[in-house]
Amino acid sequence: MESITIKDIAKKCGVGVSTVSRAINNHPDINEETKTKIMQVIKEYNYIPNNSARNLKRTESNTIAVLIKGITNPFFNNILKVFESEIQDRKYSFLLHRVEEHEDEIDLAVLLAKEKRLKGIVFLGGYFYHSIEKLKQLKVPFVLSTGGVSEKIDQKYYSSVMVDDYKESYKMTDYLCKLGHKKIAIISAPVDDESIGKLRLRGFKQALIDNNITPNPNLVRYQVDDTLETFSMKYGYEVTKELLQTGEEFTAIYAISDSMAVGACKAIFESGKKVPDDYSVAGFDGLDISFYYHPSITTIRQPAEEMSQETIRILFDIIDNKVNKEHKTFDAELVIGQSTKEYKRK
Repeated sequence: MESITIKDIAKKCGVGVSTVSRAINNHPDINEETKTKIMQVIKEYNYIPNNSARNLKRTESNTIAVLIKGITNPFFNNILKVFESEIQDRKYSFLLHRVEEHEDEIDLAVLLAKEKRLKGIVFLGGYFYHSIEKLKQLKVPFVLSTGGVSEKIDQKYYSSVMVDDYKESYKMTDYLCKLGHKKIAIISAPVDDESIGKLRLRGFKQALIDNNITPNPNLVRYQVDDTLETFSMKYGYEVTKELLQTGEEFTAIYAISDSMAVGACKAIFESGKKVPDDYSVAGFDGLDISFYYHPSITTIRQPAEEMSQETIRILFDIIDNKVNKEHKTFDAELVIGQSTKEYKRK
């Protein structure tokens, strides 16, 4: 296949060269449909941007890229700080790149690896469901960190660092059941979510069943407004507000993130009710806000710093050929705050 230029790409897509450039650089100022069309042509012709093509004969750059899905999720803040520090301590450059909610992270990673001559990649957040053929397109070492992975993908094709979201969500729900709560609502991710939201919902439902409680579909709540960030305070606030307006009976809310739990508390307070006197509220992640908020939020604390350090350790072990693939699952901690209490029938 003949070498193709950025002008050729632009001509085939019926756009200007600057539009192609914006698509390549993941610039927000571009129509999503146009961007998808451009990226498909780039993939089809295996196009390498000129600035990278000139450097193909040079040695690889010492750059580690972190591709993040859910960049507004505050849980990632401390993780990113550790990533940057650990990478720079090893005299490598740190590149942070946002992956949009429905963007294909592998296609993006393959393009970045060629353009930036990456030494390694960390995929932070999101959910991996790609085919083996797709994963094989990525020729640089990579580690999946704190996200979800399809059970259909053989572990020999990737490395990972995470908690067991199913098990930890089960732990939180079981705790609420043991407090005497039988009508527990969950603030979950939208139904098309295939990431940690799905795993935490599964853990929630199984814990109810194991405590002889039939899951009530009316208490599985999520926001249909796709303009809201799933793990945000506003998301938790809006979902809880709608739940309260339905008149459905419940005594506890389990939000799948601490930010959502804080939003839930605000909606409860605005309705004239109290936490935990009227409703217990629990979260997940162990964010700082869960401790400093009043009442402090009962949560599942993930060992974010240790997970971050282990992610980078594994990545560099792969780069240095010390290991091929490696997986580490961390235990999380149930931290009991002031937002939950024993339920006593009135």
